[in-house]
Amino acid sequence: MEKLLKILSGVRPDVDFNSEKQLVTDGILDSFDIVAIVADINDAFGVDVGVTDLMPENFDSADAIYALIQGKLK
Repeated sequence: MEKLLKILSGVRPDVDFNSEKQLVTDGILDSFDIVAIVADINDAFGVDVGVTDLMPENFDSADAIYALIQGKLK
C-alpha cells in the first residue's frame, strides 16, 4: 500500500489519499490523472490494468485501487 500511496501522491500531491473515498465520484481525479496512475501502477507492480478495469469503483479510493492491484497479482 505504501508504494501505491507514493504513486498517487506523485500524480496528485494535493490530495489526501488516506481519507478520500470518492476520488472519481467527486471529480477529484480526472481522466488524465487515471491514465498517469494506471501507467505508474503497471510499471511499479508489473500488472496490466486494462480498459475493462477503468470503472469509477476501482479508482474511488486508495483502498479500491489497492484491491484492484491485489486482484491482478493473483
